[in-house]
Formats: sequence, C-alpha cells, structure tokens
Amino acid sequence: MTKPSRSDFLRLGTNFLLGLGGAIGLGGLTRFLSYEMDPAPPSQYDLGPANDYLFGNSVVFLHIPAVLIRNNKGFIAFSLVCTHLGCTVEQKGDGYECPCHGSKYDDEGYVTRGPSSTPLKRLRVEVNEIGNVILYMEEI
Repeated sequence: MTKPSRSDFLRLGTNFLLGLGGAIGLGGLTRFLSYEMDPAPPSQYDLGPANDYLFGNSVVFLHIPAVLIRNNKGFIAFSLVCTHLGCTVEQKGDGYECPCHGSKYDDEGYVTRGPSSTPLKRLRVEVNEIGNVILYMEEI
C-alpha cells in the first residue's frame, strides 16, 4: 500500500468537510420545511350563561386575554393587549396598567397615561339563543 501524497490527503479532507457541511445544511433545511405552526387561537369563546355575570361587575379572562363587563346596557368587552407594544395589561385598582411601559387605562379601556395613545380594542359580544355569552375576537 502506498502512502497518500499531501495533495491527496488535503483533497480527501476537503471533500469530507464539504460533504459534512452539505449534510448538516440539508438536515437543517429539512427541519425548516417540516416545521408545523401552532394552531391559530380561537376566534370566539363561549363564556357560559349570561346569568352568571352580575350587573356592574367585570370579569378578567387572562387566557383570552380580555375583560367582560356587564352594565345596564348589556355586555361590553375589550382586549387586555396593550395598544403600545402588545404586552398584556393587568388590573390595577379602578383600571388597567401595562407592566412593560406603564400605559394606564380606565375601567372602560381608555388611555389615562401614555406612552400608548389609543384605547384598548373593543371586542364583539353576543348572547346566543340558549343564553350563553359569546365573545368574538374581532374589533368593533
């Protein structure tokens, strides 16, 4: 058996490294193309019987995130996503406050202190034929 020359050794090493790089790249491309996106969040939520919600009370749903308020006109709801940069606002006293940048909103979702300049988004609410409150994740 003859000893390989230096140029043969370098050619073999280069081909090996190029093949290894190609295999790793192909594996990454395969993983990228086979990525499964998370399912879209629901577009509506059944919040249960309307009779469960007392007049004058608000109920925060952190998993949505939204707040439902029952007043003498019926139900209103607004999103708890801050209109400044999308953080979830927290209930503080008579209103809501963004923990990220300090925007404050009153109990109707209107801005009382910036940096946000737009109110929280109002959401559509209906009571269906069997008396359940349905919250739609669409702005009104």
